[in-house]
Amino acid sequence: MTAATVDDLLTRELRDDHTSLVDATGREFDHHWLCTTAWKAGNFLRHAGVREGVTVGVVGEAPLPLLAFFGTTLLEGTTRFDPPADLADAEDFRALVAPVRDLESDVYDLPPGAQRVGYGAKPDEPDVHHFDAGVWSENPAFPPLDIDPETALLTDGDRTVSHADVLAAAREVVDDYGLEAGDHVVVRAPLSDPRTVAAGVLAPLLADGAIVLTGDTDETAAERGAYAVSDSSDDGAVPEPTRIDLDDIGL
Repeated sequence: MTAATVDDLLTRELRDDHTSLVDATGREFDHHWLCTTAWKAGNFLRHAGVREGVTVGVVGEAPLPLLAFFGTTLLEGTTRFDPPADLADAEDFRALVAPVRDLESDVYDLPPGAQRVGYGAKPDEPDVHHFDAGVWSENPAFPPLDIDPETALLTDGDRTVSHADVLAAAREVVDDYGLEAGDHVVVRAPLSDPRTVAAGVLAPLLADGAIVLTGDTDETAAERGAYAVSDSSDDGAVPEPTRIDLDDIGL
């Protein structure tokens, strides 16, 4: 699949029933669901002020956090996975998507005006937007996009990388490891590292394969995939899949 920007991986004509995502429980989601629900996530996050030039923090490695990333991307925002707790001085920080329990226990110190978007249990506090309910009730359509490939896609707090940067790294993974349609790639490294997003999220989508989110590092979860993205500290912990080492990813 060719793609100049990440939204090209989520277009209407690409919707079909091949598996694109597997969660930690083994539940499978097809690409039709991924595209449509990413659009709904974008429509919901638009109400929280997400747009080009702002940063959205996303906490967790499950389907809803991943949808928050895609929704932010469709709005031309920049995602920072697993940001630090102290964000009070973070420039252009617009929203934090995190478990409701963390938002309501004030784990995070946000800058003035930043929106709290919680997933999981229904929030008790009125200023915490409920991501789960909001996404499912949103319009399952999205206007046509024309995103510049140099638009910022991800930041880790020290550096920011563009759509073009991350997709180039993802294509190298597809070519170097021979990823093909139907291949599963297990995410065993943190999404806070842009290389993990390139290899574990975007590479399988480019190849019409599937992202596998484990939520842990047990071998049973890892064995669901033919490939696993990890760092050198994970050496020897993945007996079956082929390991895609972060150090080999050109980003």
